[in-house]
Amino acid sequence: MAEIKSISEIIEEISPYYRKLKEKKLEGVPAEEHKIIYDSTAETLEPVYFWIVDFMNDMFKKVEKLVDNFVSSPGSGHFAELGARATKMQEEAMKIMQTIGILVKSLVNIVYDLREFEIRLKHYDALHSKDEKEREAALLALKQIWMDNVDIKRGRGSINMLAQDLNFVTIRDAFMAVKSLEEVDKLDLNDRVKRILKARVKEFFDWLELSEKELRKRYEIERSYLKSQVNALRLYTRWAKPYLRAAAQLEMKEAGREPALVKAFSTILLELTLLGRSPIDVEQAIIDGDLPEAFRRIKFDRNYYSCVLVDFNFRGIPYRTPQGHYTFGGRVEVTFKAYALNDDELMLLDEKLKETELEEALKLVEGMTTESLEQLREDIEYFLKEPEKRELEEEKNKSQDVNPFAALFGFYNRNKKPEKKKDDKTKKIEELKEEGVRPDNHAESLLRKLAESGAKDKCFTIFDVYKKAHGMASHPAPE
Repeated sequence: MAEIKSISEIIEEISPYYRKLKEKKLEGVPAEEHKIIYDSTAETLEPVYFWIVDFMNDMFKKVEKLVDNFVSSPGSGHFAELGARATKMQEEAMKIMQTIGILVKSLVNIVYDLREFEIRLKHYDALHSKDEKEREAALLALKQIWMDNVDIKRGRGSINMLAQDLNFVTIRDAFMAVKSLEEVDKLDLNDRVKRILKARVKEFFDWLELSEKELRKRYEIERSYLKSQVNALRLYTRWAKPYLRAAAQLEMKEAGREPALVKAFSTILLELTLLGRSPIDVEQAIIDGDLPEAFRRIKFDRNYYSCVLVDFNFRGIPYRTPQGHYTFGGRVEVTFKAYALNDDELMLLDEKLKETELEEALKLVEGMTTESLEQLREDIEYFLKEPEKRELEEEKNKSQDVNPFAALFGFYNRNKKPEKKKDDKTKKIEELKEEGVRPDNHAESLLRKLAESGAKDKCFTIFDVYKKAHGMASHPAPE
């Protein structure tokens, strides 16, 4: 994915108003623009940047940083030091990620074990049911499990092998038919078969009682272990994210064929972009006489903002201080641009910025941590719930299924996964991506003109006050 270098180009692309002005090659893209170039190897970038940030914070409702990129020449000490820091962050992150991988694998195995336990426990639950048919079916299923897993260990002495190899053809059917030890004597069988059958039936009912207790105990132990593993995963995920995020943020952008960056020189290039915005107060604008009285009756579905975009392009030489930090002296070019944007344009601008390389790297971080267990999330939440709450929810889901045909064929809500609903913002972003931003109507065009006028004033004020505050020549106010 190509790196976005100009926020102005994005605004001109997504905004119908500025796109139209650009296509017709009219003035007003941006609404106003001023530039300051300050070149001094003795002065650093920080005072310039923070003076403008503080001034904008007093002037605008909201100020945010949109772009923060840097690249150092490979031959500089700054490049080597930041590269070493990034490598250290990556190594620490990967150590934690290896532990996370082990925990994820453990969780998968625990969930599968709990699912197997649950299937087995359903037979024991049915064995205590009030429905006689359910009890009979459960008893037959448990007898089959006992023969396949316990009795089979006797080898040729097992019930299956006795019926198959030693001509005890009736013993298997008799074992499946009896419901208690007393019923064995009532069967029409010879004494030889009864003697063998009594021992096996006694052994089965002893196993039935002990296995249920043991299985329920193991089920609860596995549930407790699942909870501890989930908590451990959350903890390790929280530890990993700062390292992964720091490693992504320490990555340098591609320099390309930038002539200011020479491999053997000690040079750094910085790109910073700030966006300040303040909404238009329609009620106050009517009171001030900037909008007609009829606007009180209009309900606008999107707000308009006076916006100022400040771009910092810095070329400097990194100097290492005795404290071990770096300071940067050099040439800084600050550009102030005025725009009038609405909610849709700002939302789409934010979404476009998320497609930059840094944001893509942070998405990978989320994929490695937060989203790694998305497929197991429902199973984990299911097993962590108390059995009583789980049964109430299942009963509620059954009662909500009022479709007689669904009930007839056995399609119940308990097997239906709830659809993941999209929030309003996500739906709006998808709509804007597909259809684009709706052009302004007549009333909105007046709001944009008012926002644009305010943006021009703010843009010039920042530019002019900065120059005066730093003893530079004053600039006449634009008409």
